[in-house]
Amino acid sequence: METGSPHAAGATGADGATGPEETAGAERASGLEGAAGPEGAAEPAWIALPPGLLRMRRLLLVVWLGLVTLAAGLVPGLLAGPVWALFALPPLALAVWGWVMIERNWRSWRYAERADDLLISRGVLWREETVVPYGRMQLVEVTSGPVERHFGLASVQLHTAAAATDATIPGLDPAEAERLRDRLTELGEARSAGL
Repeated sequence: METGSPHAAGATGADGATGPEETAGAERASGLEGAAGPEGAAEPAWIALPPGLLRMRRLLLVVWLGLVTLAAGLVPGLLAGPVWALFALPPLALAVWGWVMIERNWRSWRYAERADDLLISRGVLWREETVVPYGRMQLVEVTSGPVERHFGLASVQLHTAAAATDATIPGLDPAEAERLRDRLTELGEARSAGL
């Protein structure tokens, strides 16, 4: 069971807001980035992923590991005896561990639109932060597979000249994904024209 607000997953923005709506609203109002930090450097307004991605990943976990648990416990239990049904415990333990880890991973994802680049941060044990300069973007596309469409989600894929800086933001609402695609495309064209 999920606890707390689903929007509490994002880091606190520069204006003290914690949810994606507050930070996204401040972001769109300013057009660029959050307020300046104590040393004059701009603090990015981080936007967390919506909870739909968490629900989708947890459902997939329950479906797949639920089937494995049933097969591992039911088949040996019926064929060899009830003691052999204990083979269902490892996949069940893996499902419980995965349930917790999926939420931790989902909470680690966030992105921020700055004046000259887009920041994408993710990872629990190994934090990874990708900086994608607007002027280096070659292609921004919105993708949505059948499972994502069922949950009303879309992903934004960013392609740059250097394959190492390609990035993806998964699990966005389709309207936000399209807004982000249009904004990044517009900023990319403006920055590349200035090079």
